[in-house]
Amino acid sequence: MDATTAMYVAQGLHGLAYGMILFLVASGLTLIFGMMGILTLAHAAFFMLSAYFSYQVMQMTQNFWLALLIAPVVAGIVGVLCERFLIRRVHVMGHIGELILTVGISLVILDAVKAIWSTDSLYVDIPECLQGLVSIVGMEYPIYRLFIIGLALLVLIFMALILYKTRLGMIVRAAVSDADMVNALGINVPLVFMLVFGVGTWMAGVAGVAIAPILTVFPGLADQMGMDAYIIVVVGGFGSLSGAFLVSIIFGLLSSYGVQFVSQLAPILMFIFMAIVLVIKPVGIFGERE
Repeated sequence: MDATTAMYVAQGLHGLAYGMILFLVASGLTLIFGMMGILTLAHAAFFMLSAYFSYQVMQMTQNFWLALLIAPVVAGIVGVLCERFLIRRVHVMGHIGELILTVGISLVILDAVKAIWSTDSLYVDIPECLQGLVSIVGMEYPIYRLFIIGLALLVLIFMALILYKTRLGMIVRAAVSDADMVNALGINVPLVFMLVFGVGTWMAGVAGVAIAPILTVFPGLADQMGMDAYIIVVVGGFGSLSGAFLVSIIFGLLSSYGVQFVSQLAPILMFIFMAIVLVIKPVGIFGERE
């Protein structure tokens, strides 16, 4: 493979890996915002919090796999507690109440991580089995970035099976469509929504652990990823996992190739893409009009 072709392939894989991280964050937000209708601006803060949890677990155990298991679960539990005791109480006030409250939650999380871990950048080591390079069509590529791609695909398959192939998924989709009817059937809808909120937060937590060895862990991590996730949910279509997946990959590739070829325009390429899509289809690529 010549140098030019290798560069195109490498940038494509970089974009795919970044797009998969975006998908992990945006898919959780798709469940919470797109399906449940809860407008939360704290989602990226949970993503950042999980990255800090993974750093702490690594410091205590030196085991990345344990961090990948524990940190997202702890972040999910924090999310469940926030939904149960805070967000649920303002849900009746509409999106304004949710917006104000979740901004407050994100600020509390930000101040908490600064107080506990300081404002310094913290480093999480890649596990030995995922270090190094692997040959792909004659080109060397980091094993860890391929792991991120595979991890995101596993989460996508896992979530799709739960949502569309299980009774729990049927209940969730029915509760989203007509909560009163599902509640009349004897199903505890608030409990279902609380669990969905926790799963969405867990997915953001998985992304936080996965990205920590690449970007390092620092207080600005939430700002770096949060806006992209909201744009993905809107452009892909509210409540659509497939839309979130497609747009995440497109954004990842736009970011990767944009930095390489049009570096001055790279930061706004996704906004240009968003504008084009919403002009053509205001409800997003896979969105449906009510």
